[in-house]
Amino acid sequence: MKPNSAGYEVLLRVAAWTVLAAAIVAVLCARIHLRGLPLERDEGEYAYCGQLLLQGIPPYKLAYSMKFPGTAAVYALVMSILGESIAGIRIGLLLANLGTIVLIYLLGRKLLGELGGIASAASYSVLSLMPHVLGNAAHATHFVALFAVAGTFVLIRAIDRQSSLLIFISGGLFGLALLMKQPGLFFAVFGLFYLLSRDWTADLDLKKISYRNLTFICGAIVPCLITAAALWSAGVFGRFWFWTVKYASQYGSQVSAREGLQILGDHFLGVVGTAWPIWALALIGSIASIVDQAVRPRAVFLVAFAFFSALAVCPGFYFRPHYFILLLPAISLLSGSAVVSALNALPLTFRFAVLAVLAGCAGWPLWSERDFFFERPLAEANRLVNGTNPFPESIKIAEFIRAQSGPTDTIAVLGSEPQIYFYARRLSATGYIYTYALMEPQPYAHQMQDEMIHEIEGAGPRFLVLVVTNKSWLAGPDSDQTIFKWANAYREVAYEEIGLINIFDWGSEYYLSPSAAGVAPAAEHILIYRRKT
Repeated sequence: MKPNSAGYEVLLRVAAWTVLAAAIVAVLCARIHLRGLPLERDEGEYAYCGQLLLQGIPPYKLAYSMKFPGTAAVYALVMSILGESIAGIRIGLLLANLGTIVLIYLLGRKLLGELGGIASAASYSVLSLMPHVLGNAAHATHFVALFAVAGTFVLIRAIDRQSSLLIFISGGLFGLALLMKQPGLFFAVFGLFYLLSRDWTADLDLKKISYRNLTFICGAIVPCLITAAALWSAGVFGRFWFWTVKYASQYGSQVSAREGLQILGDHFLGVVGTAWPIWALALIGSIASIVDQAVRPRAVFLVAFAFFSALAVCPGFYFRPHYFILLLPAISLLSGSAVVSALNALPLTFRFAVLAVLAGCAGWPLWSERDFFFERPLAEANRLVNGTNPFPESIKIAEFIRAQSGPTDTIAVLGSEPQIYFYARRLSATGYIYTYALMEPQPYAHQMQDEMIHEIEGAGPRFLVLVVTNKSWLAGPDSDQTIFKWANAYREVAYEEIGLINIFDWGSEYYLSPSAAGVAPAAEHILIYRRKT
């Protein structure tokens, strides 16, 4: 008796949707469990800048950053709805991640069919959570991916429908991806390349090709022009230009290509981590997209999307873990390509084995990291992923300062811990919420130190927080030491010590107001000072 093919197809679809639903439920449970993890530095920056926006203070006025302001604006939107809290920010990330998963499914279904879309979405849901890419933190790369995938999906629909309006909207979405963070530019270039290649192969006349591509470019530029006009109107465009263009170009040129390849080689396997089965599927999918006739029509898209996504990871050659989030949509689609090719190659009765493999590939990382995702208390989970970075300590420091200050008091953090400003709900006495730039071998370092010193002395902040850990400075043997010499003299004259936090591998010890006499600072510690009356 021949198997009922229609019945098998229905069961296959039900099984595939079950795999996707199980993956999403597991990911949601993990994100909800980890929603209370303290903010790390980038999150603290975006949260503080978003907080300033909600107070009517424009970007780059009280907080300098080399990043475009889009992610801070997203944080402001999220916090205006869900509250100015850690949990609110993480729920906002959860919703953004769900939105990207849905878009990955829609894009995968358009390119590879329903089962390909399901496989792609399941892969992305797991990959974007992994601690190896710091997936639990609301980094800008999550929002770049959201708008880039949205722009890509709309672009494909625009090409199919021959719609100039959708082409313009697609360009606008890619422009928003750029505003989230500069590497979003590579996705906009991908969109332009793909539109041009499709129009060229469709034998459109040169005038129509030019019109459609110009429409796309105009769409991408509009969000950037609106942002630039708003910054100019707020009187901060000069500061924006310095940090996001002049300084950013210096920051991006400090690592040579050779050193970058070494960094990539040292860190790539760590980024893949326990999600290696999904990456292996993507490798198979990249081959299948070229050799499998059923998938080959989408090879140009899949290969080009992966190529430009990989380029988005490369600026500066730093290859930090969360940068690889930009590559995950492409990896997920290639995983979907592998699943579709396998389904096409096997007889109907053996196709359930393919879904079993997909389930295993998606389930293995979740199972391997189950202690972090589901079991460990938050304090232990934080130490596991963030080490001795003073992220939980920042919460207690901020609470202590807020209890002893008024809303108009300002504080200055000597170190790169912008999350303290956010938690304390106090304005910074200086726009230098990061001090890494002051330590870098770049031509603006000494100028930046002088400016930070001038701003702090001019503001006379109520509290100083001195972070004595190299993770917060990244000082090197060639770093300018001016600000350290100034800080030692300034705090001795104008401030009194009221707090000490010693940081150890196993946890931290707090000595707050009055500080414990005779307690020696540990190798890594934070000192809190209050201005003398």
